[in-house]
Amino acid sequence: MQSEQEFIDGLYARVDALRADTEAGVTDALAQGNAPMQARLERDILVAERSGLLAALNAVDGSLCFGRIDLTSGESHHIGRIGLRTDDEERTPILIDWRANVARPFYLATGHTPMGLRRRRHITTGGRTVTALHDEILDLGDQERTGHEDPTGDAVLLAALDAARTGRMHDIVQTIQAEQDEIIRAPHRGVLVVEGGPGTGKTAVALHRAAYLLYEHRELLAKRAVLIVGPNPAFLGYIGEVLPSLGETGVLLATVGELFPGVRATARDTRAAAAVKGRADMPDVLAEVVSDWQALPDPVIAIEHDREILMLDDGLVKVARDRTRAAKLPHNAAREIFEGHILNTLTELYAERVGTDPYDGGSLLDPSDITQIRDDIAENPEVWAAIDQLWPRLTPQRLVADFLADPVGYLPEEDAAAIRRPVTREWTVADVPLLDEAAELLGEDDRVRRALAERERESQVAYAQGVLDVSFASRTYEFEDKEAEDSEVLSAHDIIDAERFAERQEEDDHRSAAERAAADRTWAFGHIIVDEAQELSPMAWRLLMRRSPTRSMTLVGDPAQTAEAAGVGSWAGILEPYVEDRWEHTRLGVNYRTPAEIMDVAAAVVRAEQPDFEPPSSVRSTGVKPWARATDDLPGAVAEAVQELTPQEGRLAVIAPRHLHRRLAARLDGVTAGAEPDLTHDVVLLDPRQSKGLEFDSVLVVEPGLYRTSDLYVALTRATQRLGVVHSRALPKALAAVLA
Repeated sequence: MQSEQEFIDGLYARVDALRADTEAGVTDALAQGNAPMQARLERDILVAERSGLLAALNAVDGSLCFGRIDLTSGESHHIGRIGLRTDDEERTPILIDWRANVARPFYLATGHTPMGLRRRRHITTGGRTVTALHDEILDLGDQERTGHEDPTGDAVLLAALDAARTGRMHDIVQTIQAEQDEIIRAPHRGVLVVEGGPGTGKTAVALHRAAYLLYEHRELLAKRAVLIVGPNPAFLGYIGEVLPSLGETGVLLATVGELFPGVRATARDTRAAAAVKGRADMPDVLAEVVSDWQALPDPVIAIEHDREILMLDDGLVKVARDRTRAAKLPHNAAREIFEGHILNTLTELYAERVGTDPYDGGSLLDPSDITQIRDDIAENPEVWAAIDQLWPRLTPQRLVADFLADPVGYLPEEDAAAIRRPVTREWTVADVPLLDEAAELLGEDDRVRRALAERERESQVAYAQGVLDVSFASRTYEFEDKEAEDSEVLSAHDIIDAERFAERQEEDDHRSAAERAAADRTWAFGHIIVDEAQELSPMAWRLLMRRSPTRSMTLVGDPAQTAEAAGVGSWAGILEPYVEDRWEHTRLGVNYRTPAEIMDVAAAVVRAEQPDFEPPSSVRSTGVKPWARATDDLPGAVAEAVQELTPQEGRLAVIAPRHLHRRLAARLDGVTAGAEPDLTHDVVLLDPRQSKGLEFDSVLVVEPGLYRTSDLYVALTRATQRLGVVHSRALPKALAAVLA
């Protein structure tokens, strides 16, 4: 029988050949840049498909195959990160994609329910070399033994859990557990809530669910893309390699602060300000702000036109405003209607002034005269100055910035004081949903954009016509006889006109769906995955729901870890305004990350406030107990503890209140404060909220007495091996008791 190393060698020979063929195919396709339209369309499809395949091959190189299933029927299938077939007419499967139905027994089969398997083999590779084999016997009647039997079937899982961290999340495709597989392959439509405590793998499950959905619904999701929303940029960097390692690139990873094109949230809010900005009543507040920009004269606006003074008073403008509002269009989109009413009003005023018969009071003007008067008024700059004053064009940025600079009158005094700030170009994460709401309320007056586009189009057609004229001139021949002169000469004009020629010269948009989605605020995603979903404010949920009109979403989180003041905190509170009770809920209850010794400490802290709290159960114990150390020299004690905890391999996180970061960083080699942390460094300095969703070999928690309970619970559950606590202030009572 062929050995696993021989199979891997043959597999990579096929991969290398396929990679070379794919690269050549992309190069050849791109060379067809001036081909006719249908050929270009076929080229674009080919480039997309082959570029995607090439990205997948490059991403999974070195760890392509990880398992084999031997069926009682005598068949065997190798399982890998992507599927591969032979290149002959038979197209025989060489490697089964882990997402295919035939691969599912690899994850679900047990001795009690073998699902037609007699053996399951885990194949561990280093690069292209097989380094270990682990066999699970599922058919107890099978007497064949290989010498690689794993009696418990847990060796590969435990090895993965004990492996040193690298600062980047790895996929779990080789060790997906049955409860995780059920969630990954859950139906695409609707809202699925995945709740789980620290270390239950909910983030990894969500990412693998994204990969599965892209495989199962490729045509739909390749067009609409999948959005994954994370709590902070460090987290997105941490998970950023998972989907490429599974051969998937059609995904947009973003924080809420990155979901308004052209704006990047770099400033920070106070806890109180974020809570106010995130409240569910902010749409009504912003609607009132928009309404107040639709002003009335105080008391009148005088407009000079053709030596006449026309007076716009509040009564006339109010009629125009009410009629415009009755159209129920967004502010900017409605401006064209308002302009029409004001122009009509001024036309009537002027016509009455100059066109009334002094003897009988009748009109001296016919309809053409009225039209001319209106056209003349429309060219008066004073008219447009008045319209700009009464119904200005607004951008979301201007509306929100002005509101935050002076929120008095729209909010209670305490709330207004919490969010008030000078006009600035810097934005916070909590500002982004306000900008998005403002964009909805304002809409777009696209007349200028359409006019510019039409002007550009006319310019392109004119240029194309010139090219065709030159082409025609170059086709002029000298003929030796009259018969030749009378013959027809086929020119470019006979084949294509200027407009079609201009269309063909327009630059193709080769951006991926994810790239286009990132630049389009109104993009509707095929599926949205939200990590740490319990932290999002009601305003953030409004933003996300606009991007998911089909309500196809996977929400991942843990209400026990809610830290943001604006966080909704309960799934019903999040979802009922949008889908009522039409959502599914599932819970992950096994902790794969945190050893039992550390989990007991973290659970005791929460139980001090919630006596009935039940944490996820840890699958392993390291025998290493967490410790606490009191000190009068906090930076010095932290530096000393870092030296003790820094492993030969892996990563250490120092988790401390943000106001201590500069003092601590001054004593830690290679550690900086203030910048976004690089999680690939041996030692990183974080605050509790920056650590959400991350994991490290060792964690040092500093001054836990300054943390809220939810933040402390998060900080204590980031370690996979060792946990230490350094403090100069008193410890929380529950923590002191359990570490005594």
